[in-house]
Amino acid sequence: MTALTLSTAGAATLRADAVVVGIAKGTGPKAGPVVAPGAEAVDKAFGGKLAGVLETLGASGAEGEVTKLPSPSGLKAPVVLAVGLGTAPGKDEAFAAEVLRSAAGAAARALTGTKKAAFALPVEAAEDVAAIAEGALLGAYTFTAYQDGKGAKAPLAEIALIGAKPRDKAHKAAAERAITLAEEMNRARDLVNTPPNDLYPESFAAVATAAAKEHGVKVQVLDEKALTKGGYGGILGVGTGSANGPRLVRIAYTHPQAAKSLAYVGKGITYDSGGISLKPAGHNETMKCDMAGAAAVFAAVVSAARLGLKVNVTGWLALAENMPSGTATRPGDVLRMYSGKTVEVLNTDAEGRLVLADALAKASEENPDAIVDVATLTGAMMMALGSRTFGVMANDDAFRTAVHETAEEAGEPSWPMPLPADLRKGMDSPTADIANMGERMGGGLVAGLFLKEFVGEGITWAHLDIAGPAYNEGAPFGYTPKGGTGSAVRTLVRLAERTADGELG
Repeated sequence: MTALTLSTAGAATLRADAVVVGIAKGTGPKAGPVVAPGAEAVDKAFGGKLAGVLETLGASGAEGEVTKLPSPSGLKAPVVLAVGLGTAPGKDEAFAAEVLRSAAGAAARALTGTKKAAFALPVEAAEDVAAIAEGALLGAYTFTAYQDGKGAKAPLAEIALIGAKPRDKAHKAAAERAITLAEEMNRARDLVNTPPNDLYPESFAAVATAAAKEHGVKVQVLDEKALTKGGYGGILGVGTGSANGPRLVRIAYTHPQAAKSLAYVGKGITYDSGGISLKPAGHNETMKCDMAGAAAVFAAVVSAARLGLKVNVTGWLALAENMPSGTATRPGDVLRMYSGKTVEVLNTDAEGRLVLADALAKASEENPDAIVDVATLTGAMMMALGSRTFGVMANDDAFRTAVHETAEEAGEPSWPMPLPADLRKGMDSPTADIANMGERMGGGLVAGLFLKEFVGEGITWAHLDIAGPAYNEGAPFGYTPKGGTGSAVRTLVRLAERTADGELG
């Protein structure tokens, strides 16, 4: 992974292949771009005319805009890369963390194939160090495991963060946290991007087991035999059609001084064909990403362990492959779930809620202070919120608000969604306790209501439907690559931090 250092050197004197500076949109009707704090030495090398040169080249300072130009004499780096920061903040105001994070990511992406870059973006506090470091490390991500290396460029190899203070405890801690978070988010991205012929329930469980042992986290894997003995009808019902058997992985981090415990539950459908309710062509090509929720939970638990958070965090990875075959679950079949409830399966392509239901019921037995499940659950949520925002539902309004605020603080767009009681009736079944489908309208909310049925009584619970932002099918933007994004990892980690600090519950 890309290396990160905090440097006391000046932007003009540090030896690097490129120096990154920020420019903002000036205010006023005739205002052009303005050079952002941190770039003073670079501007001086241009004779104080860097903003004018950039404007001549068409730069405006808009967010995410990237402009490269050769360096004048006086700079050690041969290339200057100016990245837009949007409208310049007012007096006594600073650039928002997400603006810096996104700008650093855009710059790092533009420097793919470069060995070393100096980032001279605005740094006033440890929060700025964290944002720039996160953005740059996440933006430098590439997935080239299946390419021969001849055509693929290597990611930016080294980042020197100028303006940060390596001996300042807060700055150093911010950088170390950013490195941990980026490494685990990129691990989640790798998992999402791995083809399903190589990532299936057993191999995913093996990855989790190896990482758990490396970081001193306890892990337990239930295979088909154990799942059958335990009565996990939902997970088994989804996985029964595949040659690759299902797994339920429990990965647990504990801290001796923890006062609170969290349970994270992740949907891990390593490939979703839809089962007997087969997806049509055009809807199944990216379904390797249907395990993004489990990847996020896995990454969050390992992050909590590496950061030494004073909170107990248990992750449940509900892993299965949803395939059609002579042994697959059929529409009309009834499954007896781990909780004892029976579910009539009306659509085998509504499989995520079935594996999550078993995992939620099992997680509830440990009576955590809160449960959060994460899943690429419904296309309906994408229709409602688009491809960059995930929905937040909960059985407690205050907790839903807290999760939403935590996500926004972490830099992940989210939106609180309701769980209307009137939609529950649509899942009534004449044969079983509940059906796995209800009304078509409000399908994302119906799925949330289904999951709520399997949460233990009195346990606070939230559901994150990350169907939109988990996998980017469009062009890269900011620090977000094409493909797996690592959605929800930062939210889960920040939620664990807030819980450890006594801010929640």
